[in-house]
Amino acid sequence: MKIFFLFTFSTFFWSPFEQAAASVHYDKILTHSRIRARDQGQNVCALQQVMGTKKKYFSTCRNWYQGAICGKKATVLYECCPGYMKMDGMRGCPAVAPIDHVYGTLGIVGATSTQQYSDISKLREELEGRGSFTFFAPSSEAWEQLDSEIHRNLIDNVNIELYNALHHHMVNKRMLTKDLKNGMTLVSMYNDQKLLINHYPNGVVTVNCARVIYGNQIATNGVVHVIDRVLTAVGNTIQDFIEVEDDLSSLRAAAITSDVLDILGKPGHYTLFAPTNEAFERLPRGLLERIMGDKVASEALVKFHILNTLQCSEAITGGAAYETLEGNTVEVGCDGESLTVNGVKMVKRKDIVTSNGVIHLIDEVLIPDSAKQVIELGGAQQTTFTDLMIQLGLASSLRPEGQYTLLVPLNGAFSDDTLRMDQRRLKTILQNHIINVKVGLNELYNGQELETIGGKLLRVFLYRTAVCIENSCMVRGSKEGRNGFIHILRQIINPAEKTLHEMLRNDKRFSVFLSLVKAADLDDVLSQPGKWTLFVPTNDAFKSLTDDDKDILIRDKNALRNILLYHLTQGVFIGSGFEPGVTNILKTIQGGKLYLKTVNDTLLVNELKSRESDLMATNGVIHVIDKLLYPADLPVGNDQLLTILKKLIKYIQIKFVRGSAFKEIPLTFYKINIIESNVQPIIRKEDPSITQLTKLIEGEPEFKIVREGETITKVIHGEPIIKTYTKIIDGRPVEVTEKKVTEERIIQGPEIKYTRITAGGSDNEEKLKKLLEDEVTKVTKFIEGDGHLLEDEEIKRLLQGAGTEYTKVTKVIEGEPQIIEREIKKVHLEEAPVRKEQPTRRTQGGTARRRTRLAYP
Repeated sequence: MKIFFLFTFSTFFWSPFEQAAASVHYDKILTHSRIRARDQGQNVCALQQVMGTKKKYFSTCRNWYQGAICGKKATVLYECCPGYMKMDGMRGCPAVAPIDHVYGTLGIVGATSTQQYSDISKLREELEGRGSFTFFAPSSEAWEQLDSEIHRNLIDNVNIELYNALHHHMVNKRMLTKDLKNGMTLVSMYNDQKLLINHYPNGVVTVNCARVIYGNQIATNGVVHVIDRVLTAVGNTIQDFIEVEDDLSSLRAAAITSDVLDILGKPGHYTLFAPTNEAFERLPRGLLERIMGDKVASEALVKFHILNTLQCSEAITGGAAYETLEGNTVEVGCDGESLTVNGVKMVKRKDIVTSNGVIHLIDEVLIPDSAKQVIELGGAQQTTFTDLMIQLGLASSLRPEGQYTLLVPLNGAFSDDTLRMDQRRLKTILQNHIINVKVGLNELYNGQELETIGGKLLRVFLYRTAVCIENSCMVRGSKEGRNGFIHILRQIINPAEKTLHEMLRNDKRFSVFLSLVKAADLDDVLSQPGKWTLFVPTNDAFKSLTDDDKDILIRDKNALRNILLYHLTQGVFIGSGFEPGVTNILKTIQGGKLYLKTVNDTLLVNELKSRESDLMATNGVIHVIDKLLYPADLPVGNDQLLTILKKLIKYIQIKFVRGSAFKEIPLTFYKINIIESNVQPIIRKEDPSITQLTKLIEGEPEFKIVREGETITKVIHGEPIIKTYTKIIDGRPVEVTEKKVTEERIIQGPEIKYTRITAGGSDNEEKLKKLLEDEVTKVTKFIEGDGHLLEDEEIKRLLQGAGTEYTKVTKVIEGEPQIIEREIKKVHLEEAPVRKEQPTRRTQGGTARRRTRLAYP
């Protein structure tokens, strides 16, 4: 009957607590342990015991599936869950443990040494009496591990020292694990001493860094939690400890210099990884002096050793990253019984508990990136670059007070041929990887240009999963140092020097493709400024093409343009900028689609391998292929052309639809923008007695000379709106002028050509006729001042050897205009630092005028 009463009472009393605890880490881990042991019977929990030790854990999922804790193999044990017990002849743990007062409960949970000391110190009467207590009871093993001298002093004075020590383990109210919140501070029953509570996500609960190994054993007058060590009183702050500890004098000096020491004297829950004096002595002398002489760097150094959370060693069962007061993270883990910081065993003494945190003594100084010079940020995979920087004298040119960005290739990017280069050439290559400003990863944007210390402009290309600078894309590992950023790149950067057209012209592999480009009148497209990706077949792709075949292909200009423009797409797409294994669809100028992806660092275009990729040009990028590309959905309607294409293209089946024709692709997919700017009159002096002035006519642009009879395209703007505003760039105000063109008409029509010739005055007309010689098919007007009509027979050979004082502009007058498109454009005119207004400067010979010039996007 008594057993039945105890079973019923205990079940009724425990259930509400068990249900309420469902949302707490400790109880969640306990629930998972029940699930893992469900095959062993009811109320059985699975634990892991670290081999060679007595440490047991209700393990996390990661440790469970790894079969290890702190890198050490762990065996699986099955025990009754807290609050339950076995019954003879029955499977599992079907009985509830009997409920008793706190003193009796100490025996139930196996804390027999604590129970014995409670008896001899006269604490038993209180533990059996009325009240509601929480007793953090050290296990019998914990008493054995206590320092022998402290242990002996307690036993020698049981009525005072031992009694007070046991009272220090007690709180005058019931606190279940669900009530023990992370960061909580409880007041013990001895002298109101603090008990620091931490409740970690891995289910570990600590009190003054002692781990609760058996929790929530309910008593009639409280609750008992068994812990793995004996608690000692704490009263000092971390600051107090540093100020009196002789082995931390170097840290103390650094903390005072950086004004950080006072922080460690304030209330909080800190973790300090405190380097010993020996750790500071091992640092290079110059490095330590530089950091200590820089208050920002020394503050970063000290704060990098401090966490704003309390991390007890017993709570660390695997590696995790923790944020420091400096702002970056450190990796704290364990290796058996040892703590590790950033993967290194460096903790000499752990769990020095203070009133505002815990201290772990370490034998290495942790140096954050923010206290390092930019050249010191390179890791093990960037040593080739940093070694070359030192050897070539570039590292010493990076001033500590400067601002730099290093674009550092991986070691594997430097081939033997590169390393054998002349040192001057090698130095130039490295200079193209140094930016004279500090640019972080989140400050980079597509289309940005970065100027190197070598004077080269590097373009930034931003993709969905990659950031590339010219031909080289970044890998993870960007860091910020005291005087700059470092970004890690896959390849050595090759700044563009030539246009797409120049690159084709200078490489004999592309001579056939270039001849077809010329025949299709596409030279200008590849020569003018722009942003293009061009897939170029080598001559091998045209081996089977006879001269007759080529003539047939060239005669059908529409077909030729369709084929060639299928190899061209707008935008610069770097091969290594594509997400590996993912197909990317690009629309070509021809209108068809290209399917690109990278597999094993090889670029595939419509499943064809690119033999060489990422050849950078000033107006785009070239990817080399060995076959001609053709859109699979584009039919051919000509038998001769079909035969030619079948010779060249064997990897797809070309469609034949008799009578079908290729669409005409006008060269309007690239435009000439007209940008206006203010200039001063130009004065040239050829003869001391005569000053010749070439006039710049306001609002009238210089036009491109075209072949007679061709259709031309002209851009006409509506009334522009000029807007000026100020924005902040790199912390400095910059005035930005922007022009918004509200209407743009593209007009086509027949041309009439005339030439404008300017000279210094009417007296020079005869001199002009005698001196100027240039062949002109037809000159309609001579425009200068009021203008003079010239007859054709008066001028046959003009403008040859006339001197620089004469200017010729061939102008086109169109027929009836036809609006073919309308758009609104913004033209970014200028960025200039904000400065005070100065009086307008005048140039001898006249006031400032406006000039209109041609620019290509």
